Amino acid sequence: MNPFDPDMASMIHNEMRKHGIKLVLGYTVEGFKEKDNGVEVLLKDNPSLQADMVVLAIGVTPDTVLAKEAGLELGIKESIVVNDRMETSVPDIYAAGDAVQVKHYVTGNDALISLAGPANKQGRIIADNICGSDSRYLGSQGSSVIKVFDMTAATTGINETNAKKSGLEVDTVILSPMSHAGYYPGGKVMTMKVVFEKETYRLLGAQIIGYEGVDKRIDVLATAIHAGLKATQLKDLDLAYAPPYSSAKDPVNMAGFMIDNIAKGTLKQWHLEDMDKISRDKSVVLLDVRTVGEFNRGHMDGFKNIPVDELRERINEIEKGKPVYLICQSGLRSYIASRILEGNGYETYNFSGGFRFYDAVVNDRALIEKAYACGMDY
Repeated sequence: MNPFDPDMASMIHNEMRKHGIKLVLGYTVEGFKEKDNGVEVLLKDNPSLQADMVVLAIGVTPDTVLAKEAGLELGIKESIVVNDRMETSVPDIYAAGDAVQVKHYVTGNDALISLAGPANKQGRIIADNICGSDSRYLGSQGSSVIKVFDMTAATTGINETNAKKSGLEVDTVILSPMSHAGYYPGGKVMTMKVVFEKETYRLLGAQIIGYEGVDKRIDVLATAIHAGLKATQLKDLDLAYAPPYSSAKDPVNMAGFMIDNIAKGTLKQWHLEDMDKISRDKSVVLLDVRTVGEFNRGHMDGFKNIPVDELRERINEIEKGKPVYLICQSGLRSYIASRILEGNGYETYNFSGGFRFYDAVVNDRALIEKAYACGMDY
């Protein structure tokens, strides 16, 4: 699931495991052999896997032999280089679709993005230009969606991993809103990760995983990226609301409110990758504000539990002068706790995504580490 960051992909992995699929990740496949009316999958430095059938879902490699023989300029993976009119290096020869190299709409870098939507738009641009118009292709931003059993996973723009590889200074917000108003029956939790550029707050990308309303929100975010909106402007979008369809503050609005809080200095975050950097020598306060029952079902090591509803009465249990690192189930209650503590003179940092997100990612990593080529050790 390359379009998704590893932390978000963990939720897709968990959905697949829930339906009985065993995942063996992180191995290099070197080849295949027919064996015992099946297929032997040869792995580098590991025992082979036996299978009845092998499906290679490994992306697209352009088949550009004809273009090469015709002397056209080739780019990434020997894709065909075109300009913004979809014209190749040879005048009056055009190319579109999975075989062409395009500009990424967000980064401006050369990219190979094999999707039906961009291919169809490119075909229209070629037809326009052949017929005498001057149509231009603005680039691809990789908006895509996939159904994994009952789950929907969608992405647009660039993820955090690729943004950092491109040399961008980025931050993210992770939230778990309901697909529609919580008091209306049938709502489903979704997980959203929105990527934006530090300092400028340029909206770079988003990933959403859930069971209802995912495609709607990713399309809004894709439109916002194309329109050049800042991530802070997501809070201002006027989106359709009725309880069966959304909340009065749509999940996209909520992401915008969170980013706006960061921009104003109201919210300071800490992320999963900061776990090993946080001191355990009691120079900081580690505080879990979930209920006692939630805390007892699972928590991070070293965290003290004070439910948010008891925080005002027990605030003297928290030593002043030390940074307070907060966590709750989704990030909402810990944000409320942050506001209470900040109002009483504490310096606070809120965990992005909450324990729900942490638990999904950490459990996925543990299962990946326990996966062997000969099977799964559950």
